[in-house]
Amino acid sequence: MSSGTGAAAIPIQRSPWDSDPAELERIRQDFPILQRQVHGKPLVYLDNAATTQKPQSVIDAISRYYSLDNANVHRGVHYLSQAATEAYDTVRQKTGRFLNARFPSEVIFTRGTTDGINLVAQSYGRRLVPGDEILITEMEHHSNIIPWQLVAQQTGAVLRAAPMTDSGEIDLKEFEQLLGKQTRFVSLVHLSNALGTVNPVKEMIGLAHERGIPVLIDGAQSVPHLGVDVQDLDCDFLVFSGHKLYGPTGVGVLYGKESLLEKMPPYQGGGGMIDTVSIERSTWAPVPQKFEAGTPMIAEVIGLGAALDYVHALGLPSIAAWEHQLLTYATQELQQIPGLTLVGSASERASVLSFVLEGIHPHDVGTVLDQAGIAIRAGHHCAQPTMQHFRVSGTARASFGLYNTMLEVDELAAAVRGVAEMFI
Repeated sequence: MSSGTGAAAIPIQRSPWDSDPAELERIRQDFPILQRQVHGKPLVYLDNAATTQKPQSVIDAISRYYSLDNANVHRGVHYLSQAATEAYDTVRQKTGRFLNARFPSEVIFTRGTTDGINLVAQSYGRRLVPGDEILITEMEHHSNIIPWQLVAQQTGAVLRAAPMTDSGEIDLKEFEQLLGKQTRFVSLVHLSNALGTVNPVKEMIGLAHERGIPVLIDGAQSVPHLGVDVQDLDCDFLVFSGHKLYGPTGVGVLYGKESLLEKMPPYQGGGGMIDTVSIERSTWAPVPQKFEAGTPMIAEVIGLGAALDYVHALGLPSIAAWEHQLLTYATQELQQIPGLTLVGSASERASVLSFVLEGIHPHDVGTVLDQAGIAIRAGHHCAQPTMQHFRVSGTARASFGLYNTMLEVDELAAAVRGVAEMFI
């Protein structure tokens, strides 16, 4: 990827799995669910943008915690609590290294991307006043639209959106023009879940920072598929979800620059986030505990740590290269199908292929493919403004993960061709 995307210096290269198919098959064996059948057919799982499957090491890490170390963290002096606390805190350090954060304390555990965005919106966003502007883009997932709508309603701020082109790329000139004197916050998607567009977020962050405007990056798709270096990006906040990174559901990460987090008020109150409490007033624990009220998702955080270990062992450069090869091949194959139109043709894309078949509803495409054991997503992908831009109600979306194969792309293309012929 070019440096403007903000990817963590992962070059496009040939994947080692391309020259060693046996290695890819060994990797597939790590994922128990890939061995099952659906409607009597081998599962072809191409819905990775929605959630990824889990390797056995992640499943085992969660089971091991509940079987051997189940206890609350940061509260007990007994052995189990100490063991659970050490395992939990280790993942914070591991996540900080994964993102290249300056300090582990800049990593806050959340329930997922949506929760992280809401935390920033309801904490940092409290400082907004009537007339202030929040800038997003037309390409955003609903989770990066609705929280800012709520903040705008609560504070009197104005929400604006930078448009995109018909190729599915952000119009940088329009984006820069919208960075006005009243702009107080920018929130941007890095890799579109609906189009696969990789936005030049490093450049966009630079434009905002020239005007003193902080930026949040939605890294739900980019962190697992591209890798992200938060110091290189110089983003102020970044969010992602564990379940899109081969980890469990119910856990995510908010990265925030320490200087900003320290100034922000708590998002939620309760145990674990306090220093002192009286009936009249309370004081807060330091970052990150200030933003982690109540008993955390301990098993899920431990599962996230195992997922980070798994991805690190394979290497993000190899993963990105293999997914790039899959996307390129799938694009070539599907473009040959009569009546099929790809939605989104940005010059930099990753992991996602959205398409429509003339005269056929995307749900019908998804239903027929399901009968062949092929799992794709059909609908608006929680990105209705994107669909409105392209004047479609929804698309069929195939999205790739590290365990997908070229043979599965062939099966996808054959099945989509069959759908097209079925409805002629």
